[in-house]
Amino acid sequence: MSSETNQPTHGLTIWSTSVFIVGEIAGSGVLALPKAIDNSGWIGLVLIVVCAFASAYTGAILGRAWLIVQSRNPQYQSHVVDPYPIIGEQAFGKFGRYLVSFSINFTLFGVSVVFLILAAENLQDLISHATKDVSFCYFIIILAVALMPVVCLGTPKDFWPIAVGATLATGLACILLLARIIQDKDKHGDTVVHSEQEFTSFFTAFGTIVFAFGGHPAFPTFQADMRNKADFKWAVLLGYMIVLAMYLPTSTSAYFIYGDTVKDNILLTTTDSPITYIVQTLITIHLLFGFVIVINPFCQEVESKFGVPKEFTWKRCVARPLMVLCALFVAETIPRFGAILALVGGSTTTLLAYICPSVFYLKLCRKPRDDTAPFVRDEFIDNEASLQKLDTDFIEVPLWEKILNYEIIFIGLIAGIASTASAIKDIASPSSFRVPCYVDPSKPA
Repeated sequence: MSSETNQPTHGLTIWSTSVFIVGEIAGSGVLALPKAIDNSGWIGLVLIVVCAFASAYTGAILGRAWLIVQSRNPQYQSHVVDPYPIIGEQAFGKFGRYLVSFSINFTLFGVSVVFLILAAENLQDLISHATKDVSFCYFIIILAVALMPVVCLGTPKDFWPIAVGATLATGLACILLLARIIQDKDKHGDTVVHSEQEFTSFFTAFGTIVFAFGGHPAFPTFQADMRNKADFKWAVLLGYMIVLAMYLPTSTSAYFIYGDTVKDNILLTTTDSPITYIVQTLITIHLLFGFVIVINPFCQEVESKFGVPKEFTWKRCVARPLMVLCALFVAETIPRFGAILALVGGSTTTLLAYICPSVFYLKLCRKPRDDTAPFVRDEFIDNEASLQKLDTDFIEVPLWEKILNYEIIFIGLIAGIASTASAIKDIASPSSFRVPCYVDPSKPA
């Protein structure tokens, strides 16, 4: 089969794919990481860098695993809505598919809820400067209703301007936020007190850091829309370097200037000024755009389960607003974005971003091709040196890469378990409980 039949003539490029990656993951990390760094100490700054490169690597091998699956299974070379679960199934059968499918749905849904709560919180703070304070519980409803028509767009290639807008908004917001934090240095003085590091707070912070880099559930859907799927690794690397350039300066400056006075949302810590309001507006725009990007793969998979056509029909216009309503219900029930963020980051995000990509890739490399399936030459795969024996033999993985993957799996497993337990403990703590919005809308304000 020629490469022309494997490659779409139109699709996402390296740059546009990296823009989607940045647009998906950057917003919440800018707001939440400063508090996570205070809870974890200076080692948290090191974790940001390590997680950025580790996530870029696991994102790249996840893309490589999808190329292996495609080369062995011609039926998957056309557009599919659930590539990550298919990778899991090819590696570990139905168990792998169900594990990935559940984790993706839980993660993307949780991220959507976090974005909705953060956007409402920012909007409430902006409006409170011009009029009387109104509970953000009402803003959650307004934003959810406003987003319903937009989420009915098809796949990422159908709404690339949204990804561009999200990325530009976040990039500009990070520059302005850094300037505002530095301006606050005189107000806070030279003596900065940091929070005492404890087991629970440290691993809750770890879950937040992982969450800030965990875009993997949507990566295969971005790759599926690429013009040249083998270029995905470069798009992932570029995307994560942009995200790291956004996260590290703001988190570092906040750690050394605000100390333990920093709040879960950094925008609620900075001194009120026109710059602060502009940053809040830009981040809110990113969160709303990011909501559309993040919930899209979740919607596609749910629709495939219920037989909703891929083409635009009235069924999509019913199904996707219902999913937004579900996100709205959870946001109104647990109006604490930090708690949801840490739980999702420590559990399924860790699983999907660090454990599954390495496990699946190593398994697929050891697993011989099914002799009963027709083999398709892999002209569209650039790693010909390691895949040239794909049709008859195993794929050779260098020793250094095996060791690297085993380390990622081990560290991800231990830290993920500890982070999940810490997040659950934090949510269950009476001191952190908040009344659901539908019980008393004024309480969570």
